[in-house]
Amino acid sequence: MNVTELWRYPVKSMGGEQLESTRVGELGIAGDRGWGVFDVATGTVLTARRSPQLLFASARVVDGDVVIDVPEIGEVASGEASVTLSRWLGQEVELRAAGDVGGTYEVPLDFERDADWVSWTGPAGAWHDSKWSRVSLVSTGTLGDWDLRRFRTNIVVSGSGEDDFIGHHLQIGPAGSGVELAVSKQIDRCVMVARPQPGLGRDIELLKTINRDRATFLSIGSLVATPGSMTIGDDVTLLPVDS
Repeated sequence: MNVTELWRYPVKSMGGEQLESTRVGELGIAGDRGWGVFDVATGTVLTARRSPQLLFASARVVDGDVVIDVPEIGEVASGEASVTLSRWLGQEVELRAAGDVGGTYEVPLDFERDADWVSWTGPAGAWHDSKWSRVSLVSTGTLGDWDLRRFRTNIVVSGSGEDDFIGHHLQIGPAGSGVELAVSKQIDRCVMVARPQPGLGRDIELLKTINRDRATFLSIGSLVATPGSMTIGDDVTLLPVDS
């Protein structure tokens, strides 16, 4: 296997940016899920399961800060984002960097908008959905003709069979400068992957297929065992269990 695509998603539930190379620290890819849209009224960080409109915005990191492309408005820097996003979403929100409210935040565990909010403790430092996943990976064989943007996965690799890596370590790039990942889980998919976003219409059949053929899972999540750098074309090596 080798790395064919690298992606960073700076703001939770928004589109992201494709990278040629990236630094990976203990929190994952630098800047990935580094910001979230905080709903002032409910005290929660919004996700596309609750606010699907977020899927139509995108973000990128410029000189360590975030720039958001808001539909029909254009690009806004982080200092202007709270006012602009509030106007766009029709509710008072704030753009917050992960860690500004400690390590605890609330996300909806429901699949539809009419269910109650459920409190959930997330890891400090990034708005990831699970404390067991800081970097996500999927293979071209698993993706097939599906569009990666629906899944917000960080790394695409050539080949197939990544589900067999659970409980193992992967070396991406050369030892000493590359990244070692401890693969911890399969990633469960919800209705968000079927919702429309720029260039992609609603596709409920996709979710039905994942549920039927893959038991709801698509892509794998991992923790960072050894920080380093990753570049397009890097080799991906399954390490011996005792490494």
